[in-house]
Amino acid sequence: MKDIRQHSYHRGRGPGGLAALLLTLVVMLGLTGGTAPAAPDGTKKSSSSTVRVPASAMDAVAAMQPSWNLGNTLDAIPHEDSWGNGQTTKATFEKIAADGFRSVRIPVTWSDHQSATAPYTVDAAYTARVRQLVDWAQDSGLYVVLNVHHDSWQWVSKMSTGHDNVIARFNSTWKQIAAAFRDEPRSLLFEGINEPQFENATAAQKTEYLNELQVSFHSIVRSSGGANTNRLLSLTTQFGSGDQAHMDDLYKTITALDDRQLVAQVHFYSWYPFSVNIAGGTHYDDVARKHLEDTFANLHNTFVTKGIPLYLGEYGLLDYPNHFHPSRVERGEALKYFEHVGYAARRYGITTALWDPFAYLNRDTLQWRDPALFAWIKSSWTTRSGTASFDKVFVPKSSPITAKSLTLNLNGTQFRGVWQGGTKLVAGRDYTVSGNQLTFTPRALTHLVGNRAYGVNATLQARFTSGLPWNIDIVTNDVPVLTNATGTTSSFTIPTRYRGNDLATMHATYADGTNAGQTDWTPFQEFNKAFSPDYPNGTIILTPEFLNALRDGEPAKLIFHFYSGATVTYHVTKSGSSVSGTVS
Repeated sequence: MKDIRQHSYHRGRGPGGLAALLLTLVVMLGLTGGTAPAAPDGTKKSSSSTVRVPASAMDAVAAMQPSWNLGNTLDAIPHEDSWGNGQTTKATFEKIAADGFRSVRIPVTWSDHQSATAPYTVDAAYTARVRQLVDWAQDSGLYVVLNVHHDSWQWVSKMSTGHDNVIARFNSTWKQIAAAFRDEPRSLLFEGINEPQFENATAAQKTEYLNELQVSFHSIVRSSGGANTNRLLSLTTQFGSGDQAHMDDLYKTITALDDRQLVAQVHFYSWYPFSVNIAGGTHYDDVARKHLEDTFANLHNTFVTKGIPLYLGEYGLLDYPNHFHPSRVERGEALKYFEHVGYAARRYGITTALWDPFAYLNRDTLQWRDPALFAWIKSSWTTRSGTASFDKVFVPKSSPITAKSLTLNLNGTQFRGVWQGGTKLVAGRDYTVSGNQLTFTPRALTHLVGNRAYGVNATLQARFTSGLPWNIDIVTNDVPVLTNATGTTSSFTIPTRYRGNDLATMHATYADGTNAGQTDWTPFQEFNKAFSPDYPNGTIILTPEFLNALRDGEPAKLIFHFYSGATVTYHVTKSGSSVSGTVS
C-alpha cells in the first residue's frame, strides 16, 4: 500500500549512459556474484537454485511459507537506493534464508527505467540488475515472486483516459520480462500488477480493466515459451483488497483462465483503526481480532478450499514499526497482532509475506532492528504464545499501593508462572491466578516499584507451556500534567510532564459536539497525523495539518487519553496563524 512506503525522494544517478554500461559489464564479468545477463533474444543460463518446486500449485505456495518483501528497494523511485535501503547484496537473501524465510517477494518499479513511449523499452542494465537479485535469492534457496509494482499508480491507473497506451505499455513490459526470465526455474513466480487501481472509473469499469490486464498478462507469459509455459502466476484483487466483492471478481478471472498454476494474491494490514491508531483503535481488541479471523476465513473459503492457493503478498501494520517517529501502535498490542497472523496463516492454509520497507531488517548491518519483535514473528510460524490484556501494570505514585490485575490470553497454552529475570515469583504470595485473571499482590508491587520513580521500575515475564514469554512492565505513574502554551499553526507544542504515562489517543471536539481536526468522521484523531508525543522533550505536538483544519476563533476541546487510563482535558484555539492552548 502506498501510504506506508517511505516516499523520501532523493535524486540519484540512474543506470543510463556510462553508469548503465559499467553495471552491465560488472554483471557480465561476475564481479558482484551475479549470473550473466540475457542474450539479445532474452535467453540466459538459469539460476543454480536448489529449490525443488512441487508440481501442485497448492503445494508449491505452501512451501513458500513464510515469505518476506524486499520493500522500498527495486520498487523505489527513481532508483534502488532512493528510499534509504542502499544496494542489495547476495548476503541479504542469505540472511533471510538463514532466519527461516522460504521465499522473497521482489517488488520492481519499471517506469523510470523504461521509455515512456512505444516500444516502451526497458533498460538492459536495469533488467540485468533485477535478474541478479532474482538469481541471488534463488541461489540462497528461496522462491522468488517478481512483479510490476508502483507502475500501478504511476501509469496503469490512467487506463480510463489512456486505455490503448496503458495496454500497449503493460503488454510490452510483460513481454520483455517474460523473455528475460523465460528460462528461470519454477521457483520464480510472476505477479502481474501490484495493488491495481484505476482513476476516474466506475466500479464496473475497474473490474473490467483489471480482468483485461490479468488475462493479457497470463496470455503473454504462457505464450513466451520456456519455463513460462507452466510457471506459477500470481493474480491480485483491486488494491490488493480482501473485500469479498474484490475476491469474487478475482475468483471469476482465475476460474475463467482454467489454469491450475495460478495463485490468488491479497494484502492485509489489519483493521484500519487499529493499524493507524484512529477512531479509538488503541488496542488489538475483539473488533480487530474478528476482522482478521473473518478476512482469513473468507480468503480460505473463496480460494483455498476451491484448490486455488492464496499468497498474502503483504502484511503488517501501516507505518509500524517506525524508527523515526513514536510508534502509533502500542508495542504489546502489535505483538498480539503478529502472533495472531502467524496462527491464522497456519489455521487457514495461507502463505504470508511480511512487508518490510525498512523497518524490520537493517539492510546495512543485516541485523533485525528489533530482535524481540522478530522473535515474536518467527515464533508465530510454528506455535502459539500466550499474552495478556496489556503489557504494563500501572501503580500510581500518589496513592497507596493496591493489588493490580491483568487478563491472561492463553491462546491454547497453559500458564506456568511469573519470573523476574531468573527468579520465579511465588504464587499466593506475589501473585494469584483465578480463572484467567492474574493479580499481583500489594506486597509484590511494593517490592517491584522500589523508590517509585516515574516510569518502568521492573520487568516481569509471564511464561506459558509453549511460545514466548509475555513481558510485563511494572510502571510508577501519576496523571500527566499539561500547561498553557502559545505558538503558530506551523509550530505548536504542549509542555507535558508525562509522569510515567504513554499517550494513547486524542479526542477532539467543538462545543457543539462536532468533531475537530482533519479527520471529520471520528473525534479520535490519527496518531502522528494530528498529534504526536515527544517524550524526550516533554511535549505533545499538534501537527500543522490538525491546526489548520480547526475553525478559526472557535475553541476545540482536546481530551488526551493515556494507556494507564488517565485522561487530561485541554483547550486549543486558532486565530489566523496564531494558536493558544489552555488547561481546563
